[in-house]
Amino acid sequence: MTPRPRAARRRPPGRRITERLGGVLLAVLLAVAGCGDPAAPVTWADVEERIREAFPGAPSLDTAALAALMRDPTRPVVLLDVREPDEFAVSHLRDAVRVTSPDHAAALVESAPEDATVVAYCSVGYRSARLVADLHGRGLANVHNLEGSIFRWANEDRPLFRGGAPARRVHPFDETWGVLLAADRRAFSP
Repeated sequence: MTPRPRAARRRPPGRRITERLGGVLLAVLLAVAGCGDPAAPVTWADVEERIREAFPGAPSLDTAALAALMRDPTRPVVLLDVREPDEFAVSHLRDAVRVTSPDHAAALVESAPEDATVVAYCSVGYRSARLVADLHGRGLANVHNLEGSIFRWANEDRPLFRGGAPARRVHPFDETWGVLLAADRRAFSP
């Protein structure tokens, strides 16, 4: 059983800007750290390396393992979508709950069935790895980051939803990160 989300709280106006700047900062760090030509597109190898370096203790689960868990009716899975409302509105994984803060995510994890596997995801895995690291720091152990997050899930043609209806496209976050999502999958609005 997936926990019901609490009423969404409005984010402070600067928070979204801060999160976007975090993405820009990651791109700059990738370029400065010798992960490629700054004019070259970001690659999955660059992103995965940065996530491992920034959040070394954050356990992850690959998309095939998550798909298998989701097919098993005896294994409860709680999906935490760490993206912004406009990203979530385009599509999400089935029964995912969009979390509004680490406290909101912690409350969902604490109210989940004891045997549930909790998986957080975002666009490519950076924001969700940060959340997983935060939750682990709070002593919440059975939380995993989805490797490649929703971009990899979509690129592998796995099921996406908008509400309860099937969807095909994913919000590409921005032009920098959108290159990791297949072009025919990108949509900035539902």
